[in-house]
Amino acid sequence: MSDKKLQEENNPETNSAEKNTVQPEAEQISDEKEKEITEVAEENPSEPTEENKTEPEETSEVVTEGSDSAEADSEESSGEEEDEEEVSSSDDEEKHDDDEDENVVDYHSLSKQQLVTALKDLLAAKPVQQIRNDVEEIRSEFNAKFNEELEHQKEEFLGGGGNIIDFHYTTPLKKSFNSLYFDYKEKRNAYFKNLKKDLHANLEKRQELIEELKSLLNAEENINTTYKHFKDIQERWHTAGPIPRDKYNLIWNTYHHHVENFYDFLHLNREFRDLDFKHNLEQKLKLITRAEELQQEEDIGKAFRELQMLHKMWKEDIGPVAKEYREDVWDKFSEATKVIHDRRAEFMKEMESAFEDNLLAKQKLVDEINSITSNTKPSHQSWQQAIKKVQQLRDAYFEVGKVPRTSNKEIWNSFKDATRGFNKEKNTFYKNQKKEQYTNLEKKRELIRIAEENKDSEDFDVVTPLMKKIQSDWKKIGHVPRKESDKIWKEFKNACNHYFDRLHSLKNAANKEEEAHLETKTKLLEQMKQIELSGKKEDDLSMVKEKISEWKAVGRVPFKKKSIEQQFNKALDEVFAKLDLNKKEAEMIRFENKLNTLVSQENERKLKNEHFFISKKIDETKHEINQLENNLGFFQHVDDSNPLVQEVHKNIARHKEQLEVWKAKLKKIKKVRNS
Repeated sequence: MSDKKLQEENNPETNSAEKNTVQPEAEQISDEKEKEITEVAEENPSEPTEENKTEPEETSEVVTEGSDSAEADSEESSGEEEDEEEVSSSDDEEKHDDDEDENVVDYHSLSKQQLVTALKDLLAAKPVQQIRNDVEEIRSEFNAKFNEELEHQKEEFLGGGGNIIDFHYTTPLKKSFNSLYFDYKEKRNAYFKNLKKDLHANLEKRQELIEELKSLLNAEENINTTYKHFKDIQERWHTAGPIPRDKYNLIWNTYHHHVENFYDFLHLNREFRDLDFKHNLEQKLKLITRAEELQQEEDIGKAFRELQMLHKMWKEDIGPVAKEYREDVWDKFSEATKVIHDRRAEFMKEMESAFEDNLLAKQKLVDEINSITSNTKPSHQSWQQAIKKVQQLRDAYFEVGKVPRTSNKEIWNSFKDATRGFNKEKNTFYKNQKKEQYTNLEKKRELIRIAEENKDSEDFDVVTPLMKKIQSDWKKIGHVPRKESDKIWKEFKNACNHYFDRLHSLKNAANKEEEAHLETKTKLLEQMKQIELSGKKEDDLSMVKEKISEWKAVGRVPFKKKSIEQQFNKALDEVFAKLDLNKKEAEMIRFENKLNTLVSQENERKLKNEHFFISKKIDETKHEINQLENNLGFFQHVDDSNPLVQEVHKNIARHKEQLEVWKAKLKKIKKVRNS
């Protein structure tokens, strides 16, 4: 009989959700049909779960250490090609469509320090062969963030006049990461090297057991001894350990082919064979009972996984049964298997519908993040609001359930790209803000220089407006780097306070003097109100002028009490009225008093305004006189006794008199301003 024919006879039991035919001539299940029964799913990346989500920080591209990042990255890639070849063990568990997603941390949102810590924790907590995807994700994100830092340092280096060939940059954190990653590669290579060695050793051991099994048919020994030898081979087979997955089917089929041959050989002594058949039947009936119990398990995923274990035990751990029972036991096991498969197929169909809804929900959240990235206004407040909104969208993304496995990697990458794009735009904005802050820093330092240069000035009239202006300018300048903010504010505040403390000290002294002036002028005002005239005009006028001189000599009073000047002028007018002075004399005396008040107040602006007012009045009066004199031309043939003509002559005389007064006032104010 050919090996092919023997193999077919040794693997007749087949079943799947779609096909439920049975070939009862032998016990074992073929490898291809076993795959149909178990419906093994290919491995597929899984997205992170709610427990593993973290806040985004920054976004960058993948590079390696230093200025030679591209070359270093290439070297690392070459190193990966030289890694010890990964090998698969026959004991490796299969993954299924309804398996829980592997917990994957959102490493994109971690800082460089957090990534280093995550890599260190992974190496300490999990077997090296189970962490490849996590490690490579961490490496990608760390290098991306380091590259952003590298580019920033390169810009500053070149901006300072450095030559690109002289640029090199690294950090202690980068060195720590490289060291951890090197340890990972070393451990990983060592693991697969040892695994490959162990699997091939186990393969040789199993091949030796097969040869030993084959030799039993030609053994010249007692049948009892031969049977014991056979059971010993079986025991050693079960403990021989895993072998390379790609060798498993051939070795397994060859072994069971020779087991069948040995059972055929035992027909000479049915006692041993029947005893074995009975034991195997009992074990397989237990598996059937358990498979039927699993039909009632509410957790279909749990039921399906346990069913896989039952099939593995049926195939690998339990030998054949008597031929008259083979068809029945296999039919029962197949029927129980089909019920669970049908339940699982219906469950997966329902789940796929929900997964599609989840996919649409997640895509909508991704689109919202992209929209925020595109529409955020370039202001600190807008970006802070955007950061909060994106975090809410991220939280919502992780709260949505699973998506179809075929779309899992795509939507996860879209989500990472969206958050990466948002962080890139955010970082660009704040990078530009940082440049602007340094510009603002220079502006504020210039204001500090001005304040320092003028804080001891004695020219208060000029410096006080200047100091007020630079204080106003300071408020208009935007933010500066936080590390400099307190320092420069203290420098500026101290310089300004120094100046204004001096100013206030002088003002306080002046205020005391002005209060004394107020008290003196109050007494003079009372004296003016109660003055007694002698009736002699010259003597009385001399006395009044003496009082005016006393008033003038006193000096300025507090600003809020300046109304006392008006009160004095009013009292003066009442005295002038009693003196019966002519209009010009009285007006000039009042003007002199007013002029003295303006001088005592040291108010150049008011003096200037008064000067302008008098000049304007002189021009207006001259214009009026000219106009009146022109009007007389209309009365050439009218007698001078005519009332209208007389009225015009009076107006001309009055304006000329007033003109003399204005001219006298102008002369006095010019003298005061030029003195």
